[in-house]
Amino acid sequence: MTQYTLTEAPQRQFMLAEFEQRLARAQTMMRALKLDAVLLTTETNVRYFSGYFTQFWQSPTRPWFLILPLTGKPIAVIPTIGVVGMSNTWVEDIRAWPSPFPEDDGVSLLSQTLADLPKRFGRLGMTLGRETHLRMPQQQVQSLYASNHFDLVDVSREVLHLRSLKSAAEINRVAHICGVTSNAFAELPNFARVGMTEREVVAAFRMELLHQGADHSPFIVSSSGPDGYDDIIMGPTDRLVESGDVLIIDTGTVWQGYFCDFDRNWCFGDCSDETKSAYTTVYQATNAGFEAAKPGNTTSDLYRAMWPIMHAGGALGNDVGRLGHGLGSDLTEWPSNTATDDTVLEVGMIMTLEPGMSYLNKSGQVKQMVHEENIVITEEGAQWLSIRAAAELPLLG
Repeated sequence: MTQYTLTEAPQRQFMLAEFEQRLARAQTMMRALKLDAVLLTTETNVRYFSGYFTQFWQSPTRPWFLILPLTGKPIAVIPTIGVVGMSNTWVEDIRAWPSPFPEDDGVSLLSQTLADLPKRFGRLGMTLGRETHLRMPQQQVQSLYASNHFDLVDVSREVLHLRSLKSAAEINRVAHICGVTSNAFAELPNFARVGMTEREVVAAFRMELLHQGADHSPFIVSSSGPDGYDDIIMGPTDRLVESGDVLIIDTGTVWQGYFCDFDRNWCFGDCSDETKSAYTTVYQATNAGFEAAKPGNTTSDLYRAMWPIMHAGGALGNDVGRLGHGLGSDLTEWPSNTATDDTVLEVGMIMTLEPGMSYLNKSGQVKQMVHEENIVITEEGAQWLSIRAAAELPLLG
């Protein structure tokens, strides 16, 4: 099985050509859909096409707009507080207003900017569909539509598809943070002990991630329980880890705006054969998903490769709802590995393989076992980005 090798050291800044290529692909899509422009309003989309990288998106007070015209470079319509930062990107046309200004807050300036564009088709693309949001008031959208007489066209799927095809520089960033996180997971047996709380274990793990070189970890969930756990999204809690417990930690950790997303499982002391078997089952299901992850196959092929192995291994069901997803500048990206998604896998896609199953442990209790790895689709098939987990459930003394 092939581990991805970085083509070069990951860079904090993308080259200009990276953004030129992204815009060129977007404008090809726009011509096909007969769009005069695409209006982007969310952090990941604005960053993807502009390179504007800031933590200030944590404040929901101000709207931010980036226009991709059918010809020419992006146009930023942003609050004045962001002008200096945007001026350091490749975007040259920056129009600003003093925000917050609830009575208008950029809508008039945005409307005028759109009105200044050549109007060939009278169609404006916005991300209006699934796995997207607007991050601007609905009243502003209605005002924008009324003042410009554009037909609004949902381009959420098209934008998600553009972003799903990663460049070598993007893959290097994800590979880098996967390596950092894999190294941190490898250190966990050196500090996790019976008697610690889940919260204490996760706090120590978070510090190890920073020590290994992560920028930050906005997503670290954990769960534990006797001979298995029954939840994978709510912790960590103040529950004390005891001998015989199984612990899972799942993290979305970031380096320069790009996520990894994978988990690891451990048992403190020992656990039942049923729980060890469940671990082996999801591990083998991940192998099957990896072998099926070839260009031209679909996300549903990944699902069909993994689920029968879990079913044969005693799975009672899958509460997660899917067996993996896209990954990149969002923790979870389109598409999803489900029985009906049927998205064709293409070179450059970064995916997670995440087989999860409910099972009965030795005491007859319903527990969960989830295993997740990160991969990239290449011409030759899949390559691992995360360093592969142990083939057998690790036992910690």
